[in-house]
Amino acid sequence: MGGYTSLLAYNNLYLFNHLHFHLSNLYRHFFKRVIDFTVALLALICLSPLLLVVTVWLHFANKGAGAFFLQPRPGKNAKIFRVVKFKTMTDERDENGELLPDEQRLTKVGRFVRSTSIDELPQFFNVLKGNMSLIGPRPLLVQYLPLYSERQARRHEVRPGISGWAQCHGRNAISWTEKFEYDVWYVDHVSFMTDLKVVWLTIKAVLKRSGIAHEGSATMEPFNGKN
Repeated sequence: MGGYTSLLAYNNLYLFNHLHFHLSNLYRHFFKRVIDFTVALLALICLSPLLLVVTVWLHFANKGAGAFFLQPRPGKNAKIFRVVKFKTMTDERDENGELLPDEQRLTKVGRFVRSTSIDELPQFFNVLKGNMSLIGPRPLLVQYLPLYSERQARRHEVRPGISGWAQCHGRNAISWTEKFEYDVWYVDHVSFMTDLKVVWLTIKAVLKRSGIAHEGSATMEPFNGKN
């Protein structure tokens, strides 16, 4: 009897794991994109008044430098696309024509927009287009691609996201090494429940305005392959 019970328990566990695997794959390859598109479209419609106000506000705060920031970023499978964000800095330069340090170009309006994550809202357009997902590793600079280790490069196995597992565990206040470990963990654990947890933790982080900058600087230090 004991052997039969153990065999039944083993079979039930096998069936559960098998079902969980297939449901996770179905979510990863189909439902995640459907949810991304639907939520992004509704968000852009509902947030359009806010986006318009912030656009005008930043246009003047940035001293004519524009309200939007477009930059090439690597997406899924390292395919390059142009990410769009609200611009939070001016283009002020020194006497040699070099851009001033970030902390000097970051405006008061830009600091507020960044601390509340409003600067990320235009990326709903990227989600709508299919370049990005709502949840996934953040799209980083193209020049970082040759610096990744084989493990770190796995972050490009999924679409980059507006928020991710690393963003709700420290954002810019953690090291690059820690951030990439969180990214790879997410790649291996993509699921509807994981994404819901990221959304909840992101909302908490935004409300607390935590992890916005690295200690001692207005923005995070560049990745050099060792930090």
